[in-house]
Amino acid sequence: MHFLYRDFVSQAQIDAQYNPSLALAPTADPMRHYAAQAQQARTQLPCVLDVPYGPTVAETLDIFPAAQPNAPVFLFIHGGYWRALSSKDFSGVALGLQPLGITTVVINYALCPQVSIDEIARQARAAVAWTLRNIARYGGDPTCAAIGGHSAGGHLAAMCLQTRWAEDYGLPPDPLAGAVLVSGLYDLEPLRYSYLQPQIQLNEGTIRRNSPAFTVRPCRTPVWMTWGGNETTEFSRQSGVLHAAWQAAGNAAELRAIPGADHFTAIHGFEDPNSALCQWLAHTLNTQTGG
Repeated sequence: MHFLYRDFVSQAQIDAQYNPSLALAPTADPMRHYAAQAQQARTQLPCVLDVPYGPTVAETLDIFPAAQPNAPVFLFIHGGYWRALSSKDFSGVALGLQPLGITTVVINYALCPQVSIDEIARQARAAVAWTLRNIARYGGDPTCAAIGGHSAGGHLAAMCLQTRWAEDYGLPPDPLAGAVLVSGLYDLEPLRYSYLQPQIQLNEGTIRRNSPAFTVRPCRTPVWMTWGGNETTEFSRQSGVLHAAWQAAGNAAELRAIPGADHFTAIHGFEDPNSALCQWLAHTLNTQTGG
């Protein structure tokens, strides 16, 4: 028997694990919820939209400043399997954080197949560097910034944690005070055999360079790896693989699912100040400031 990856022998088996839309009810439309919450955030909260952080059209970010000056900062990277959606679909993540005094930055990036995952990772890192250098102009504290992401955004946030910030950007070696990675992809190998391959176009080099579970460095940033408790076993395994590697490198990490959540609802907590996601970020950022 020929195995494509681990114990998977067919694309259908891999797609069943990695295509979360297959588990949705026929009438379900998680994008409708995201759109409504995003519109609410842009209507009700102060915001500065489409701020360029790089030279290409897609390299923009949306800033939702906290009410008070010198606020902690959360950078969010959206999902969409590197080939769909934009920052505007996820403005709603600011709804739960702004009441807690946290400035939210939602990062946009170019999409596959117009660009490669290598280029998207570069853009994510550039967005972080730009934010750390410029967020003080928007009332944020660059010394107290956390990063997070969902699905492909979780992958990109993990890639940012691997960055040689001092050597490549002239920033402190570990400039981020915390990270929350939701339903991320940290071993890209199985996706090469999935329905995504025609758009994301993975090869051996791309997989090797962009599988953060296998490139973990010593890092002082505390991380919470999480996923929806109702997600497939592969999403659970992906977080577990990164968690094991993160701890093996001597780094601080927490591995805990969000009970009752699926792939799409796992980030709904960012809309609620009292949720586990928002409270974890508030505690982590408050600890970093000594509050």
